[in-house]
Amino acid sequence: MSTNRPSVEVAWFAALCDDDYEFLGVADEDLQSSWLHCSDIVRRAESNGFDNVLLPSGYSLGIDATAFAAAIATLTNEISLLLAVRLGELVVPQLARQIATLQQVSNSRLVVNAISSEMPGEQLSSEARYRRTTEYLFALGELLDGRSVNLEGEFLQLHIDPPRISGQGYGCPPIYFGGLSEAARDCAAASADVYLMWPDTTAKIASIVLDLTQRAQRHGRPMSFGWRSHVIVRETEREAREAARRLLSRLDPVTGEAIRAKSLDSTSTGVNRQSELRSSSDDEGYIEPNLWTGVGRARSGAGIAIVGDPDQVLAKLTELSDAGVSAFILSGYPHLKECDLFAKYVLPKINHGPLSLAHTPATLD
Repeated sequence: MSTNRPSVEVAWFAALCDDDYEFLGVADEDLQSSWLHCSDIVRRAESNGFDNVLLPSGYSLGIDATAFAAAIATLTNEISLLLAVRLGELVVPQLARQIATLQQVSNSRLVVNAISSEMPGEQLSSEARYRRTTEYLFALGELLDGRSVNLEGEFLQLHIDPPRISGQGYGCPPIYFGGLSEAARDCAAASADVYLMWPDTTAKIASIVLDLTQRAQRHGRPMSFGWRSHVIVRETEREAREAARRLLSRLDPVTGEAIRAKSLDSTSTGVNRQSELRSSSDDEGYIEPNLWTGVGRARSGAGIAIVGDPDQVLAKLTELSDAGVSAFILSGYPHLKECDLFAKYVLPKINHGPLSLAHTPATLD
């Protein structure tokens, strides 16, 4: 991806959800999610020149993302903070105040990864959950943009003025959002600024980009696209493939299944698609050159890694950029080590910078 190509955003992953290993599925106390370990990852990502960092959120796993974001914002200066918020667990007016406050603390470096979650123990159909998320994102954006909300929705009944802090001029930050089902795509088209995709074949990614672009256009909204995957880069392809094998070398299949089952999204359409890709891979777990499904053996969600030498990793990112992806959220095991390797071998070859986006107000049908 030469420097004369269009700029893309390159982000790293803060592993707040107990998702850092040297050997996948083998617990390591030194890599367990904690303020010290995860703050080290974020500061390393900033010093290495990454544009953004995902702060993931889980109910039973790891540490709280919002509290972490408030603290790490005071220790960083340039890197954007992509805060994952589980909308089903939050009250919209409170979330609006939290986000506006974090924008003030971080000097407008916050962006939001909206997750269409349920409350732990709650069971909603996928369609209902995404309809609720559409209402929540509409109300959240209105409050953060300083507008009153008078909504008698299917799930949200809200008649409220915006909080004072939303008048400080920050507005609603860009919304990143992912989900593969029909209901999720409809929600994204009405609400999101960046549609996040888990790894798939490039042909499949291009078809999703086309579909979501058309859906967003029907709402009069633009749409950008992001790719969320792992990466294993070494000086040679042989070394990278060996690193991938080493990562899985101590994984007990029963442990891997238990790790996947812990996630609250373990039965989603997107997770099922990652399982399908694993099933269709070759004997070493590759679905196409340099795209390896092995991570998904002990991880729900994004379970595929780009594996190869620097030129091969760069070529895959370039291929995806040509298919419409303008934001990459990458991670690797262990996260500090792989952050350094990617920054050494690949990042200097990429024309990159934070996405230049403003939030487009969500729509309600």
